Amino acid sequence: MAVRYSYLRQQFANCPELWDQLRTFVSTGDFTLGKPLQEFERNFSSLMTVPYSVGVNSGTDAIKIALKALGVNPGDEVITAANTFVATVGAINEIGAIPVFVDVDETFCMNVDLIESAITSRTRAIVPVHFTGYMTKMDRVMEIAKKYGLVVVEDACQAILAEWKGEKSGTWGDAAAFSLHPLKNLNVWSDGGMIVTKSKELDSRLRLLRNHGLADRDHVVELGFNSRLDTFQAVVGNWLIPQAVDISEKRIANAKKLDQGFLEIPQIRIPERPKDMRVVYHLYIVYAEKRDQLLNYCVSKGVEAKIHYPIPIYRQQALTSLVKDLVFPETDYQARNIISFPCDQHLSSAEISEIVQTVGDFYREESNAS
Repeated sequence: MAVRYSYLRQQFANCPELWDQLRTFVSTGDFTLGKPLQEFERNFSSLMTVPYSVGVNSGTDAIKIALKALGVNPGDEVITAANTFVATVGAINEIGAIPVFVDVDETFCMNVDLIESAITSRTRAIVPVHFTGYMTKMDRVMEIAKKYGLVVVEDACQAILAEWKGEKSGTWGDAAAFSLHPLKNLNVWSDGGMIVTKSKELDSRLRLLRNHGLADRDHVVELGFNSRLDTFQAVVGNWLIPQAVDISEKRIANAKKLDQGFLEIPQIRIPERPKDMRVVYHLYIVYAEKRDQLLNYCVSKGVEAKIHYPIPIYRQQALTSLVKDLVFPETDYQARNIISFPCDQHLSSAEISEIVQTVGDFYREESNAS
């Protein structure tokens, strides 16, 4: 049995009511900052239990604009995780700030015990990355930020509805960034992003910055960006958002089934599942012996496994002049040993069993051959 990785064909295979809504919307011509976007922002705020949500054109821009709105300037240092996707670092770089990396822990998120040693007189912000659907230990992050007078922008692009100690991702920092990319747990049909905040003043500035700094059609208050979430995509978001909680619950249930299956395979190690954390499994990742061989075997058998990511961002060519001789051992260990399997809400029990069976077959064949 083949097990695909992308579920998008299933997710949008039978949605006549969405097509009806899109046809109705197109006839209005309300394409830019339209009423469906305003509705989606209210719906997103309700889902996240925050007062303000601002739609922008990507998760990358959500990080960038939030940092800009919070006063991060060229030359300022921004602390973030050494294993994140390039978008986090790209957002910091776009406003002229300097990314400063810290290593991660067993949860794939920033090791909070290493943050203070990375702070200098130039540090202005912390961008904790809630990687794979785990959450950074935000209580400690906020303690450090308060101690040193730093702003915090949560990169929650992979962690919608994740929780740490009963508090949702995106509700801890000064602001938080979410991605609506098609492969995210709450997704639209193109790039899209959302910034959330509890501050009315910050919400106002974010709305200026996403729309060229325009107070109205004729008055530019400050120079901003062209980063509006397309109203067309907001129609898709409004259709999908009532399913968001159920999507996360199904992913959690599927991850539990995979965990149970992999517990019987000694060559697979399941990461820590902290009791105070609600992990939403944007990515389902485990540690695997002979990882590269296992990956090739799974793909050859039709099980679409992946690696997120084989080369850590801090080791990428674009960053070599910045990080120089720095080494982050836990990040490197994870890059060498982790493997990702499908875990989405559309997986069947038979497909989950096929994943576990295929992994087990690989190690049984390896053992017989040795």
